[in-house]
Amino acid sequence: MSDLYARHKAVLPDWLALYYEEPLEITHGEGRHVWDADGKRYLDFFGGILTTMTAHALPEVTKAVTEQAGRILHSSTLYLNRPMVDLAEQIARLSGIPDARVFFTTSGTEANDTALLLATTYRRSNQILAMRNSYHGRSFSAIGITGNRGWSPTSLSPLQTQYVHGGVRTRGPFARLGDADFIAACVEDLKDLLGHTRPPAALIAEPVQGVGGFTSPPDGLYAAFREVLEEHGILWITDEVQTGWGRTGDHFWGWQAHGAGGPPDILTFAKGIGNGMSIGGVVARAEIMNCLDANSISTFGGTQITMAAGLANLTYLLEHDLQGNARRVGGLLGERLRTAAARLPGVREVRGRGLMIGVELVQPGTDEADPQAAAAVLETARADGLLIGKGGGHSTSVLRIAPPLTLTVPEAEEGAAILERALRAVHE
Repeated sequence: MSDLYARHKAVLPDWLALYYEEPLEITHGEGRHVWDADGKRYLDFFGGILTTMTAHALPEVTKAVTEQAGRILHSSTLYLNRPMVDLAEQIARLSGIPDARVFFTTSGTEANDTALLLATTYRRSNQILAMRNSYHGRSFSAIGITGNRGWSPTSLSPLQTQYVHGGVRTRGPFARLGDADFIAACVEDLKDLLGHTRPPAALIAEPVQGVGGFTSPPDGLYAAFREVLEEHGILWITDEVQTGWGRTGDHFWGWQAHGAGGPPDILTFAKGIGNGMSIGGVVARAEIMNCLDANSISTFGGTQITMAAGLANLTYLLEHDLQGNARRVGGLLGERLRTAAARLPGVREVRGRGLMIGVELVQPGTDEADPQAAAAVLETARADGLLIGKGGGHSTSVLRIAPPLTLTVPEAEEGAAILERALRAVHE
C-alpha cells in the first residue's frame, strides 16, 4: 500500500470509491494523456468522469484562468460579474429555451437540486417522476430521485418519486419490442402511472443515462412523453450533465434527439463546460426561474475564475467544431469496438453515440452481469496504458468510454486496440 493510499484511508470516508486494486495518483496531463506519480503515461478515455471535455492543460483555458487569477478570483453573486454574464448569455442562446435565465452552481448535483427546487415551487408539488436506472447526484434530494440502487444509500427523501420505464432500451419488460412499439408502451406506462399519483411537478431524465451505463431510449421517447406531460402541466427537466456540449456528436444537447415536442422547460448542465473547473448550472424559462419568492445567492457559483475557464472552453469547443469531431471519431471508435465485440462472448452490447460509448459485459453464454470481468478489464487496460470508467445498474456491468472531444483518429485506434486486448485477456 502506498503512503498516500494509507493516508487517504485514514482520513477520508470508507464509501469514497476508488478505482483499481492499487489506486492511481494522476499528477499532470496534456491533450488526451495523463501521467501518474511514477511517470507512466496513459491515454485517458474517461476524462475525470466526462469532465475534461476538450483536453488536459488546454492552452486557451490555462491562459484564461491564469489571467483571471491575476485580477480577481471571486466576489460572489452579490456583485456584478462580467464573465458570469458573458457565459450566461452564450448558454442561454445555445440552450434553445425561449426567454431563458441561467443560474450557475458548482456541480451537477447542485444544479439538479436547484432544478427540483424550481419545479416543485413553480408547480406547488413535491411529486417527481424519474427514470429507472437514473443517476442525478449525491445530495439528499438528488439521491431521492436516483433510480440506481448502487448509488442510493437511503430511501429517505424530501420528495415523493415515481419511476417510469424507458431509459434502458435493451433490458426490462419492453426490450423485445421494436422502437415504435417500445415508445408506445412506455407512454402507456406513463399515462397509467399518472392515474395513480397526485399531480407531479416534473419529469427529470438524462437523455443518455451516464452512471447507469450509457443507456438510452429510442430517439423521440421524451418528445412522446412531453405530449402527455403538457396535458397535465408537468415540467420536463433534462439532465445534460454528461450529454451536453456536443459529446453525443449528433446533437449539441441530448434533448435534441427528442426535440419534436420543443425544448425542455428546465435544463441542467455541469462537468465538461469547465474542463475540470467546478461549474454547474440551470437554464429555465424566466417565469420558472423567477418563481422563487425569497432571496438567494451563490457564494461560489459563477465565480470569476470558473467563468473565465468556461468561456474559454466553450469558445474553443465551438470554434473547433468538437461536436463534429465527436461524431466522426466517435463513430469510428464505436464501429471498431463493435467489430471486436462480435468475436467475444462476454460482450453483450456496444452502445452509445459520439464519444459516449458503453460496453456491457456478461458472463459468457448468459445474460448475467459480470462485474468481476469489468473490474479485470479496467486493471488490464490500465496496465497497457489506457484509463476507462465503469458503471451500470440493476445487475449490469458496463465499461464507460468518454475521451476528451479533441480525440484524434490515431488515438481512437490506439485506445480501441488496447481495450480489445484487455477484453480478450479477460474473456479468453
